[in-house]
Amino acid sequence: MMISPVEERRPAVRAALRSIQWATLAFLVAIGIGPLYMTVKGAVSPSADLIARPLALWPADPRPENFALAWADLGIGGYLLNTVQVVGGAWAVQLVVAVTAGFALSVLRPWFGRWVYGAILATMFVPYTVSMVSLFMTVIDLGMVDTYWSIWLPAGANAFNVLLAKRFFDALPAELFAAARIDGATTWQLLTRIVLPMSRPIVAVISLLAVMHSWKDFIWPLVALTDPDKQPISVALANLAEQAPQDELIAAMAMALAPPVLIFLVFQKYIVAGLGFTGVKG
Repeated sequence: MMISPVEERRPAVRAALRSIQWATLAFLVAIGIGPLYMTVKGAVSPSADLIARPLALWPADPRPENFALAWADLGIGGYLLNTVQVVGGAWAVQLVVAVTAGFALSVLRPWFGRWVYGAILATMFVPYTVSMVSLFMTVIDLGMVDTYWSIWLPAGANAFNVLLAKRFFDALPAELFAAARIDGATTWQLLTRIVLPMSRPIVAVISLLAVMHSWKDFIWPLVALTDPDKQPISVALANLAEQAPQDELIAAMAMALAPPVLIFLVFQKYIVAGLGFTGVKG
């Protein structure tokens, strides 16, 4: 709805606009925070309270010790450590592949670069489940089943991260690279001394996207890691759902949610800044 500046000066119109804006903000906050709040509420609720009063805003008898019980009884600490290993390796592989591929396609510009770039973008139209069988057969042939390499290496094949890196590097001044080459800079020096120091926003974006995706990934770790002692928290929670007490299970879910939520809250400004530099929307 378009409102002219003259109409916007009217008190009634201004009050209506403010009301709509505040109502929209409250609705979005409720959608975003509501599930997190209910998870925390369920984590400190006794099992009987969850059954008798599932929609209560807060339990009558809060039990924060559910977190300690879940940590001790369900072995959440070990699963979180597995998740950190999975996420750390996947993050490193995705970052290296995205930065080097984006640098090659944007700065080095080989004659076949556009064909490679087109092939990379074409993979974005292939559903993930379509390639899962062939990927699993490849992992078996390479002997990587039940190893974290089966998670780390496929994570590098992320076309969206390459797209982000290339779009960011395209915006860097080409004159800077030409001057560096005249001064005798090698390709490695171009990358490490010029491109990377200027690329902190997009590095932060790729890092956060990699961490968020790897932390919540469920299907591929379930397929590639059959050893329960190596499975991340996303797979472990699904296995524990059939045997763990409900209150301890929800407490474990809350602990699994905490790290990515905190990381996003701390570094969200870098996501906005990095995506603004790339010009990618949506």
